[in-house]
Amino acid sequence: MPPPDAAPARHAVYWVPARQHPLWAAGCAWLGRDPEQAEAGAPPPQAREPWRYGFHATLKAPMRLREGRCEPTLDAALCALADSQADFALPPLQVGWLSGFLALRPAQALAQDHPLHRLAERCVRELDAFRAPPDAAEAARRAATLADDQARALLAAWGYPHVLSRWRFHLTLSDPAPAEPAALAARAQAHFAAALAQPLHAAALALFVEPAPGQPLRLVRRYPLRGAGG
Repeated sequence: MPPPDAAPARHAVYWVPARQHPLWAAGCAWLGRDPEQAEAGAPPPQAREPWRYGFHATLKAPMRLREGRCEPTLDAALCALADSQADFALPPLQVGWLSGFLALRPAQALAQDHPLHRLAERCVRELDAFRAPPDAAEAARRAATLADDQARALLAAWGYPHVLSRWRFHLTLSDPAPAEPAALAARAQAHFAAALAQPLHAAALALFVEPAPGQPLRLVRRYPLRGAGG
């Protein structure tokens, strides 16, 4: 058991490529670690934060669990969500820039009714009962970093500003404002070209855990999407 004053773990729900898909190996190689395996190596100089979080796209941002909730109950909720969600094909992805950092993004903008948007919204809404709200000081500190009222309202309601209409599917490849951005983008395009040529499916949800603040997040379980299509 952790000591009483230890900071609680955070849990996040992410999308990751299937383990057997070449994009998973390519993404783990780019960031220098596989979050399902023991830690190895050092973070790449231009992707220290992506290295820590692991190769992923966010569906439900990292959260501390509310009092009375625990990882087994979150696990059960994720099993139920995945069992009710049909698998679907993902749109083609490409290397591109997003708010100053390099990422894999859909080659075409997604409509709000795209299955990816609907899946992300389900995760945000249906899992929010597990999220512990921040204390007043933390909430004020995070709100102060946001530039508009809508982002602050989403942060207050859901604990994260990039959700619902502001959510953008992406897999982060660099820290903001990396050195030599053109060369980095060219290197990423070459690195991911073969993997991105293979069709992708949603396939599963993934539960990641940050054991303590600042530690690398670990992928602890995948939840295959088993719902009926239609």
